Amino acid sequence: MISLHNLPTNQVTKINLTAIIDTALCVGAGGSDGSLSDKPIVRNAQGQLIIPASQLKGKLRHECEKLARGLGWEIFESPKAETLCPTEEQLKERVNSESLNFYQLNGYRGYHCLISQIFGNPILPSRVVVDDLICKILREDLSEVIRPGVTINRRRSTAEEKKLYFLETSPANNQLEFTGEIHLLADCPAYAKALILAGLRHIHALGGSKSAGLGWLSWKELETLPKDDPVWTMLIPQAKS
Repeated sequence: MISLHNLPTNQVTKINLTAIIDTALCVGAGGSDGSLSDKPIVRNAQGQLIIPASQLKGKLRHECEKLARGLGWEIFESPKAETLCPTEEQLKERVNSESLNFYQLNGYRGYHCLISQIFGNPILPSRVVVDDLICKILREDLSEVIRPGVTINRRRSTAEEKKLYFLETSPANNQLEFTGEIHLLADCPAYAKALILAGLRHIHALGGSKSAGLGWLSWKELETLPKDDPVWTMLIPQAKS
């Protein structure tokens, strides 16, 4: 287990996050939590609304994979271990022999793509720790919002009988702020911060029912790296080699 409190502060780089929810948010939780809805919204122990770190990290990894592929990197397929951690024979069919060294790390067997070196895989531990995004408003200060829905039969394009359900969401159009941090550990690659910041700018919605207009967001005061930062030249020339 990683304990950030036991790490020297100069070994951890932080990215501060503030997500402003432009519409109602629907992040479902297991159990009833005393709500009348079939899918109550997830909260922490203090009853505050949260966007789970696992959801943000998964979405961020997906966006970083798309960016890295656009730059020309060879990205190993997830979530299967056989494709996420390929053998040397599998990799030689896709990568020049001169570039194989980049996919190897001291102390870890096998080969690891650019994204795995940041977010981890079955062999390599993650080099980033993502916080839950938490809305600081107390539960009693946010009204419960129940939104009805109905299951649609895609073949007949009609509502299914006896399939009415209720979702709990955050209040709509309240511009709720969810704050948290991403922690880049000491052994995180130098290019990780640039790629993560770029990936965050491609995340425009989180939670469920995004196609129905729920969970759309914008980032407040997201850090920007200068265009002349050396990390950009680290990414592009290697990707084209």
